[in-house]
Amino acid sequence: MPHCNSAAMGLHLEEIAFHVAPGAHAVILLDQAGWHGSNELVIPPNITLLPLPPRCPELNPVENLAVHAR
Repeated sequence: MPHCNSAAMGLHLEEIAFHVAPGAHAVILLDQAGWHGSNELVIPPNITLLPLPPRCPELNPVENLAVHAR
């Protein structure tokens, strides 16, 4: 995808939802990126979004890597 935005996130969620086993439910941890909580975002019924609290790098492994790489 050329951009990180609500449209790209929606397509990503559709792809994840397609691969969730029938009768199963996916929970996706998200950081506080604006497109993760956009009102425009359509969340498939077999997915729940679980946002991480703001400013908690200890809960987001990607942020921990960035801090230690400096």
